[in-house]
Amino acid sequence: MIHGDVVSDDLNAGQIAEITAYVDIHVPPPDVPTAILLFGTNQAIPARIAADRHRRGLAPLIIATGGVNRHDGTVEGQMFHRLLREADVAEDAIRYEDRSANTWQNVEFALEHLAEAAARDLPITVVSKRYHRRAVHAVRTSLPELRPFYAIGWEPLYAALAVTRGNWPSHPEGRRRVIREWQEIPRRVAVGEISDITRRDGAWR
Repeated sequence: MIHGDVVSDDLNAGQIAEITAYVDIHVPPPDVPTAILLFGTNQAIPARIAADRHRRGLAPLIIATGGVNRHDGTVEGQMFHRLLREADVAEDAIRYEDRSANTWQNVEFALEHLAEAAARDLPITVVSKRYHRRAVHAVRTSLPELRPFYAIGWEPLYAALAVTRGNWPSHPEGRRRVIREWQEIPRRVAVGEISDITRRDGAWR
C-alpha cells in the first residue's frame, strides 16, 4: 500500500500501473529531423540512440550533457562526444557541455545549444532514462516558451540488469529510483519549484 511518502512491499497491480505510467517519459518523435538532447549518464545507450537517428537523417544536431559522474569519474559529455565521433557522427553535428552535476544543470548549461536548435527550427527530443521524469520537467521549467517536444526513454543497467517497465518493482535499484521519481516530482510541482507538464497528442506539452 501507499501511505504518503512511504511505499510498502505489497503494491497491487493497479498501483504499479499508475506509477509506471506516471514516470514514463517515452513519447518518441515522428520521423522528422529533431535536435537530440542527451541527459548525462555514464552509460553508452543514449549515444547509440542519437547516432542511429543521425545516420537516418533525423538528428542533424545532437546536444550532449554531463560533467563528472559521481560513481566512476566518467566525464559524461566528453564520453558522449567520443562515442558519437566513433559512430561517425560529424563533428559539426555535435554540441556538448561537460560541467553539469545534475539534471537541472544538464539543461542550464546546454541553453545556448538549445537556442541554436530553436533558431534552426528544430523540435527537441529528450533522450533520458525511461523513468527519469524530472528530465522533461527540467526542460519545460527552463524553457517555458518551448514548443511541444518529444522524449525517447531508454532502460538503464544496474547490477547488470536493465530497469524495465515490467521489472522495476522487483529490481533492487530500479524500485528505489522509480518510487523517488514518482514521489518527488508531484511534490515539487505542487509547491511551484518546477513547471508541470503533460503528455498530449503525441508530445510533451
